[in-house]
Amino acid sequence: MSTFSKDFTIDPRRLRVLREVGQRGTVTSAANGLHLTPSAVSQQIAALSRELGVPLLEKTGRGVRLTGQAQLILTHATVVQAQFERARADLAAFADGRIGRVSVAGFATSIGGIIAPAMRQLRTARPGITVTAVEMEPPDIFTLLDKGELDIVVAVDFRKTPPRSDPHYYRVELMADLFDAALPADHPLAKCDSIVLAELATEIFVAAAPGTSCSEVTLATCAAAGFSPDVRHYSTEWNAIGALVAVGAGVALVPRLAQPLNRPGVVMRPLRQHAARNIFAAVRAGAQEDPVLAATLEVLVEVAASVGAVAPTA
Repeated sequence: MSTFSKDFTIDPRRLRVLREVGQRGTVTSAANGLHLTPSAVSQQIAALSRELGVPLLEKTGRGVRLTGQAQLILTHATVVQAQFERARADLAAFADGRIGRVSVAGFATSIGGIIAPAMRQLRTARPGITVTAVEMEPPDIFTLLDKGELDIVVAVDFRKTPPRSDPHYYRVELMADLFDAALPADHPLAKCDSIVLAELATEIFVAAAPGTSCSEVTLATCAAAGFSPDVRHYSTEWNAIGALVAVGAGVALVPRLAQPLNRPGVVMRPLRQHAARNIFAAVRAGAQEDPVLAATLEVLVEVAASVGAVAPTA
């Protein structure tokens, strides 16, 4: 069909597939994120290419990248999608924003420190809003947000999250979650009120799992202090990290949302230089006008502000 035809249409589902391929860099990776087969993804892209009459992908090394035409059509698609979200928000505005369902996803400590308290607050202030929480990390969390399977995501700024300028999302800054040093109780620096991170340059480190936001913040923070940490132990669970620190296996940088670790033998000490992970909430662009989502975002901001000044424990 010619793009000049009065019957010219574009299937938005195929645009979503195209965008996912562009973000992930390979058909296989996009298929995994969309829970499709690579063959199905290739067929969707081929069908969209025929509809538009232009090439959409070009090979680059072992992966693919979007052509200029593909990038152009996705720019228009972003505007159209945002308008669709505004239309949905206008329909929802007929209600007063006190009845609805919201699905929120975030990393583990955000659920415990922000999302769960927000659910409690909403249950009192707006009992008609039902919130479901799911633990999830980027990039999958944004794939499901794009597909409409999630309404709000809570994430940390790092390389796997979209840039702040991404027009597909409306984001709200929640908090800078400060990191403190976790030391064995008998560590020489445990007697100090605060420490300089460089003083730990020769220590063995315990860290979050490689590739996670906390792991990357730890590496970046240490690099800014002038050293590369000797990380020998990893865990996805903060109390497990605390257990390793308590037995003298190493030291760690622990965000305050994960505290207290409830582990005897561990001492938390603040760092003299700023080290934090930036936590934000995001919705699809335009969806922030939905009164139920707006109310939920507002409570998330309130809760984050109330926990943002948590001090390290002795």
